[in-house]
Amino acid sequence: MTTLLQVDSLCKSFGGLQAIKNVSLEVEDGEIRGLIGPNGSGKSTLFNLISGVYKCDSGSVRFDGADVTNWEPHDIAAKGVARTFQLLRMFTEMTVLENLMIGQHCHVQYGPFAAVFGIGRVAAEEKRLRDEMMELLSFIGLADFAEVPASEMSIGQRRLLALGRGIAMKPKLLMLDEPAAGLSPVNVDNLMSIMVQLKKRYGLTVIVVEHILKVVMDTCERVTVLDHGEKIAEGSPAHVRDDHAVIEAYLGREMDDEEVRAAMAG
Repeated sequence: MTTLLQVDSLCKSFGGLQAIKNVSLEVEDGEIRGLIGPNGSGKSTLFNLISGVYKCDSGSVRFDGADVTNWEPHDIAAKGVARTFQLLRMFTEMTVLENLMIGQHCHVQYGPFAAVFGIGRVAAEEKRLRDEMMELLSFIGLADFAEVPASEMSIGQRRLLALGRGIAMKPKLLMLDEPAAGLSPVNVDNLMSIMVQLKKRYGLTVIVVEHILKVVMDTCERVTVLDHGEKIAEGSPAHVRDDHAVIEAYLGREMDDEEVRAAMAG
């Protein structure tokens, strides 16, 4: 397999606080990678550095063969990186379908001239796009809500919509920041099913930050663990689950190892 994302010795400080300390990782094309750690460990900061929201102090980020270190977010997105955020950003007055179609804007097959003069072509393209987005809504379990305003959706449904909008961008790498937050147990199971199918159906590489450890342990092929901005462990879910550094940093010394492993197994 080829390396799609390579992070090398990345560092980021905010004032006197070093949020990311010499973090390196490689994500293979087609991989589902988990990123876990206690609150304040630097997970979201690392996401923001990779996606260009923050500029790094040192180190480098390479994506799909290009050095994208400190590129602007829209340039990184155009290169093929899509992400969701912990804080949901919806166009609340638009319908669920319209929100999803926003993610497809860069893949529309006609330009301004056709939009003015090529009425038939535009109509055909709009139908193709709508049909494709309805299929995607069915995939994420929101087809029945296509014409519902996003403002009327629950937090959990908005999480699924944010996931769908990321998929709609047709990225090479999809970065999911707390996708299960606010989901019901049924929708958590639905999310895990979706994540497993992303690789098969859309050929996506996925990195997921998630506090519901069952999501990570049951869907990810490899897991990277951060603590206080440093990488402390990396490997298969089984390897990470048995790592004493992870047990101590992530869940605390006061827990028995077997209790910890049971908790991390979901």
